[in-house]
Amino acid sequence: MTNQTQGLEPNLYNYLLSVSLREPEILAQLRQETAQHPMARMQIAPEQGQFMALLVQLIGAKKTLELGVFTGYSTLVVALALPSDGKIVACDVSEEFTAIARRYWQQAGVAEKIDLHIAPALDTLDKLLQAGEAETFDFAFIDADKSNYDAYYERSLQLIRPSGVIAIDNVLWSGRVADPQVQDNRTKKIRAFNQKLHQDQRITLSLLPIADGLTLVRKNGD
Repeated sequence: MTNQTQGLEPNLYNYLLSVSLREPEILAQLRQETAQHPMARMQIAPEQGQFMALLVQLIGAKKTLELGVFTGYSTLVVALALPSDGKIVACDVSEEFTAIARRYWQQAGVAEKIDLHIAPALDTLDKLLQAGEAETFDFAFIDADKSNYDAYYERSLQLIRPSGVIAIDNVLWSGRVADPQVQDNRTKKIRAFNQKLHQDQRITLSLLPIADGLTLVRKNGD
C-alpha cells in the first residue's frame, strides 16, 4: 500500500502535485490527520482521489458504492464530486476508523449523501442484490481486504449498470505482484485477480500506474 504514486522521484512527484492537485481544504485536513494514524499507508493518494472525482463527474454518476472506507478520504472526495442528490453506499467493519470519517463528512456537509454500513462487505452487497438493486449503481471503488477482491468484484459487477465503472485499488501491491520470489497469500490473490480481469470478456479495462496501481473496469453493454 502507498499514499502516493510509486516510481516518481520526489522532485517530480512534488511538481505533479503543484501543477495538478486542487485539494479542498477539508480533504487536506483529513489527509493530514490520517497521516498521524498508525495505519496511514491505507490512505489513498491525493492525486488518485482527484482522478476518481473527475471520473465520477465524467460518467455522470449519482449512485456509487465503496468497499473499504478507513478514515473516509476516498468517500469524501467522491461525495464532494457527486450532485446534491447523489448517494454513496459505503462498507467497512471498523467503528473506530469510520468515526474519523463521519466527523469530516459532517464538517463537509455531505453526510446525508453517505449510507455507511458497518458489517462484512459481502453481507451488505448480498443484501443490496436481494433488495433488487442490481444494475442500479454507476460507480464502485474496491479498496478492502485483498483476499476477497474477486468476490467483491463479482458482486459489484452485478450491481453496476451497463457502461458503469469499477475502480480497484492496490493492484500493483507495491511491486510485489511482479516479483516471482514473493509468494504470500495476499500477493498471489492479487496476481490471480489481475490475470482474471485481463481475460474477462464482460468488461473493458485499463490498469493505471497511479498510487499503488488502479484498475478501471467498464461493464460492457449499452
